[in-house]
Amino acid sequence: MYKVKYFVVLLLISRIAVAQELNARVTINSSAVNRTVNKNVFLTLQSSMTNFLNNRKWSTEVYLPSEKIDCSFIFNIESTDETNVYKASLTVQAARPVFNSTYLSPIVNYQDKDVSFKYIEFQQLEFNDNRVAGSDAQISNLTAILAYYAYMIVGFDKDSYSSKGGTVYFQKAQNIVNTAPESRNISGWKAFDGIRNRYWLSENMLNSRYTVMHDVYYNYYRKCLDKMYEDEKLARQELMGVLNLLTTYNSDNPNTMINQFFFQGKATELIKIFSKASPQDKVRASEILQKLDITNAGRYKDELK
Repeated sequence: MYKVKYFVVLLLISRIAVAQELNARVTINSSAVNRTVNKNVFLTLQSSMTNFLNNRKWSTEVYLPSEKIDCSFIFNIESTDETNVYKASLTVQAARPVFNSTYLSPIVNYQDKDVSFKYIEFQQLEFNDNRVAGSDAQISNLTAILAYYAYMIVGFDKDSYSSKGGTVYFQKAQNIVNTAPESRNISGWKAFDGIRNRYWLSENMLNSRYTVMHDVYYNYYRKCLDKMYEDEKLARQELMGVLNLLTTYNSDNPNTMINQFFFQGKATELIKIFSKASPQDKVRASEILQKLDITNAGRYKDELK
């Protein structure tokens, strides 16, 4: 009986050990921080943020080690006039494996320039989904931002495997937006903070007017990239269908954040896929992509001839 109980305990421990969803790497660049600050503080912070992201459960599902989502959080930190308070730009990246290949496709590649937080070495990074912002908003802002992007990463990953599969996680991210800490030095959580920020990203993925974006993510990853090994020509046709969906969406809803967000980090991938298309499909794809992804219009024009 004792052996049975011992085995059950080991089984539960092993399930807990592999339950987490993220395989996150956190990097802090503190070269712009005042020289009077002990840089060891940021090594401690980097370790604490890594543990916070990787050891916390962000869903109700159990993930095997091979199923964890590869992602990175890169902070470029600067000092402020307040002691132990910093401002930063944060680059969040996540990749999604493509079936029958070793290739990882970018699914999140976004820079958030509105990060500010307070950190004292060895303080605990605490977060509660249903919390009311604490008395020190600058302290709670860091974990709110980390949790927000963790939920968004899981949401986009889920959307890529099943139609609207990420909705519950976008809702969790939106809940953080609704209860975000407030102070005069905190921004990025409100509609009036800009047209591209945390508020608008989760809002776009929950807005019923933009529901086609869920189809875009699902079709792009599941019907196109995952099928490239089986039937490259058919997969490319599916991708053309995705571009047509995006063209209609962008015409009906110009200048929404999610359209730009979708294309960030994908230019090289899209060019590679269409480089093997028929001449007429290549020209058509180039024309569409130049309109949808203006930042990389020159690349599409030059490389998809």
